[in-house]
Amino acid sequence: MKRVIAIMFALAVSTLNACKEADPPLPDNLVQFESAEQGLDATTTEATIKLKLSRAVDAATPVTLQVTPTGITYGTQFTTTPAITTNTLSLTVPAGASEASFKLTKAADLFLAGTETITFAIASAGSPVIIGTTKQLTVKFTSIVSSGTTLTLDGGTGGASAVNAVFVDLSNNAQTAVKRASWDLGFSSGTDFRVIINNMTGAAAIALAKNDLTQVTAADTVGLVLSTSDFSPAGLKLIDDVSGDLTKTVIPSISATDTDNKVYILNRGTSGGTSAKGWIKLRVLRSGTTGYTLQYAGIKETTFKTVTVTKDAAYNFGFVSFDTGAAVAVEPAKAKWDIEWTGGIYITSDGTNNIPYYFADQVYINYLGGVTAAEVLTSTVSYDAYVESNIATTTFKADRAVIGSNWRATTGTVGVKTDRFYVVKDAVGNVYKIKFVSFTSADGGVRGNPKFEFKLVKKAS
Repeated sequence: MKRVIAIMFALAVSTLNACKEADPPLPDNLVQFESAEQGLDATTTEATIKLKLSRAVDAATPVTLQVTPTGITYGTQFTTTPAITTNTLSLTVPAGASEASFKLTKAADLFLAGTETITFAIASAGSPVIIGTTKQLTVKFTSIVSSGTTLTLDGGTGGASAVNAVFVDLSNNAQTAVKRASWDLGFSSGTDFRVIINNMTGAAAIALAKNDLTQVTAADTVGLVLSTSDFSPAGLKLIDDVSGDLTKTVIPSISATDTDNKVYILNRGTSGGTSAKGWIKLRVLRSGTTGYTLQYAGIKETTFKTVTVTKDAAYNFGFVSFDTGAAVAVEPAKAKWDIEWTGGIYITSDGTNNIPYYFADQVYINYLGGVTAAEVLTSTVSYDAYVESNIATTTFKADRAVIGSNWRATTGTVGVKTDRFYVVKDAVGNVYKIKFVSFTSADGGVRGNPKFEFKLVKKAS
């Protein structure tokens, strides 16, 4: 009997080993640039350039770039961090990471003809990493109009609750990743005085009858329900209009009469993987005709802090974080982004009423910056067949959520919806078609790192 058991055990081990030997090997781990071309216009002095890997490396991995400047001199007209030595830039992908980056800085007060370029080419990568197809990047010291490329967005960690929002400038092949929880309030640079709360964290706010911050205590929050996560229709009254209508912000237009501006209690939100933070009491006043004065404190604090935010017409909003107590950079300049991938509160139905609901993988357009977009079903025209002549019959909308979450499915057949694509017209009139490729393991992607392809349909005249 013991001999039979031993034989059976040996057979089981042999079968297990055979199965292990039959497991398919992992695909090659490729390192490459995000795009083959990028612009650095006259107003931009610095850019962070990334190299992406197919997956994280187990050990620190060196990558070497060959650098070829044309019409511009290293050390006096531009620099990099880390520094270039004999036309070579050495980078290291840290263990456990799937990217490396370097900073390109243009000298101050530098006047260029616009024909200058720098070519960065991947010369070598440490084993087992292999150089991918987009092995060369040309940086042009002028604005470019991309003919299109494929981008994988840097959502950071968190998967469906990815920590980053990503802004994309289609014409420049560029993406900018920003922590979703890096800000609390946005201050409009428009003609009206409007303040938004952070929809990406599920923040909620409510007005008190008081207009003196020092008179607000913890007693004012007793019995106060301030949440967007309880699926109550009442939650919609605690947030800004989800379509982005700035006439419908939960904090109304800031009055020129100080006494009209009430104190608000703000729950900073915990959606999208954000950690819980203490509630804030705040009040916003006008700072002359050009900005805002923010007063804020913790609920139990008896004194408050003040931050001044000046309107800047180059941006849709100026942003403030209560973590830093200061202005923070969030959105790029409004002329330098077209779409934003993020997560945020939108609306759904409970069968009877609309209720607030946090949707991952939202794609918003820069409607305040003049961007419009349209959804096109492939039953009308295919992505490949969509050309300039189709633009005349395309209905573009200045709707923040015209793409929204419509491009993917998380129930039923999970993955990118292949029966539609999108057409985006940027603020200067360039028209691009966009096809989402993947966003989750069900369609060959990675949650938190959606991939899409875009192509120029018509260049602005």
